[in-house]
Amino acid sequence: MNRRELAEPAPRLLDLLAAEWIKLRSLRSTYWVLALASLVAIAVNVNAVHTDLTYIDHPRPRMPGQPPYRYDPLFHGLGGIAGDLMMIAAGSLGAITVFGEYTTGLIRTTFAAVPDRRGVIAAKVVLIGGITALAGLVVSTGSFLTVNAMLASRHLGLSLADDGCLRAVLGYAAIVPVCALIGMALGALLRHATASIVSLVMLLFVLPMMFGGDRYRWLKEIGTHLPSATVQRLTINPNSSATMGKYAPSVLDSWITMGVWAVVAVAVTAVAVRRRDA
Repeated sequence: MNRRELAEPAPRLLDLLAAEWIKLRSLRSTYWVLALASLVAIAVNVNAVHTDLTYIDHPRPRMPGQPPYRYDPLFHGLGGIAGDLMMIAAGSLGAITVFGEYTTGLIRTTFAAVPDRRGVIAAKVVLIGGITALAGLVVSTGSFLTVNAMLASRHLGLSLADDGCLRAVLGYAAIVPVCALIGMALGALLRHATASIVSLVMLLFVLPMMFGGDRYRWLKEIGTHLPSATVQRLTINPNSSATMGKYAPSVLDSWITMGVWAVVAVAVTAVAVRRRDA
């Protein structure tokens, strides 16, 4: 036998996915947090609309000179609080899957068994991206269908076929795996639990407040290309008066921006893991 015959075959992606799934499943707290966050997010959206039913049935008198108020099921049914909860839960899960192995030393065992670091990262990306995408889709569709079923009796319900609804549901779901990939990139760069989570919160929630307002266009355009702004643009009801103010991005621009964040996050994770010692 020659060396090629004696060499072990390279692990397939399915084998690496199975290994990563075993790691994730062994840490019940990680996927339970995501599952609990998904349930809470749906409950938050449903409760928000349920609370609004009283004001819908008994609206306040219209002020003189003001147009009649129109209830926006998209804005209230796919709420920002629930979206933020899913973003931070997914981002934290993504970060934990990377820095968790470094802090425990498991990453050395992983690379000893599988020297192909690109294959390991690809498996992590596919697994975490797939799981968080499913969670995001469950939250977005579950929230949309439930709240609009509640509003149907008030003749305010929407369907996925209505203008902008399918886009809003998909955008609300897509930001979840994107944040998970961003969390992986931060975990690979920082390799520390506190630093990774704090950096994630800064990027998702603090930076948007620093790049708001319409006074300076360049500041506003930076802010509209942050992850949280993309989902805000995609979930705007085209039949409502809601806008993002001056210099708002187009729908296509927001989709592209979201995709760029995902691609850059994966690239950063791969480079950081390949070029730094375990």
